[in-house]
Amino acid sequence: MSGQDMPLIQTANLRKLFKLKGGAKLHAVDGVDISIASGETLGVVGESGCGKSTVGRLILRLIEPTSGQVLFNGQDISKFDRRRMRELRHDMQIIFQDPYSSIDPRMSVIEIIAEYIFIHRMFKNKIETFNRAAELMDMVGLARRYANSYPHELDGGRRQRIGIARALSLDPKFIVCDEPVSALDVSIQAQILNLLMDLQEEFNLTYMFVTHDLSVVKHISNKIMVMYLGKCVELAPFDELFDNPKHPYTNALLEAIPEPDISRRGKQMKVIRGEVASPIDVKPGCRFAARCDYCMEICKNQDPELVEASPGHSVACFKAGSQPNP
Repeated sequence: MSGQDMPLIQTANLRKLFKLKGGAKLHAVDGVDISIASGETLGVVGESGCGKSTVGRLILRLIEPTSGQVLFNGQDISKFDRRRMRELRHDMQIIFQDPYSSIDPRMSVIEIIAEYIFIHRMFKNKIETFNRAAELMDMVGLARRYANSYPHELDGGRRQRIGIARALSLDPKFIVCDEPVSALDVSIQAQILNLLMDLQEEFNLTYMFVTHDLSVVKHISNKIMVMYLGKCVELAPFDELFDNPKHPYTNALLEAIPEPDISRRGKQMKVIRGEVASPIDVKPGCRFAARCDYCMEICKNQDPELVEASPGHSVACFKAGSQPNP
């Protein structure tokens, strides 16, 4: 996979605070900085509610950020008006988690795939549009005999192929894959992952791959970002993250991966103690402090910054990283 001097996607201090009744604020995403080179994949992992899907939606401006910047090819798209964002939809797309709820059940397969092509008027007539949709079916491994079928007649794997074909219909450069295999059987997961990697190689696609499963993201990512309660706590190349995890939360996630080796199944699995802190009106201090075995006094009072602990490997932890003096 090749990169370019200028990253295709960048965010700077990206934040999303949801206002609640009584004036309280829910910190969904709180100061996230990412950079994705063209043709590469950034895996984003973390438990449910950590803000990983929200980051993807903020980049695509399906949700408006509270503050911060989103740059696409060096352009700040945070202030783009509706017309310019419509034009940008050609380059930025999303594959949703649930392949059934994300498509219109009243439309046939060929109509669903052709929907975006019609909206953006990419071809002169219906024949050309449907011919392109049929080509997309071939591209994602969906037999043309399903062209006039409806979503309820297909299994989850084929439905997700519809979603992938639709995302590809505008020839995008960047795709947010929002847990695209989590609702599928394990054998189908492998097929969809292989399809996504093949499409990436063929069309030089750039992915942000959101998942809660580290064993899945390892096979598709160049870099992995670990999130906890709206914050990035660790960012590293995939091999470095698995071989040398630095944040206690990352260690715990790796410990939770099921062990396929029968001879090692008796090993002690480390369980994270305590409960996830509330993301509402977050207090100063490390958000993982209450669950961390290495918690120090400074962790309770000061937020650790994301700093480079080793070349290309950043971590937000007073124990693992070189933090500035408080």
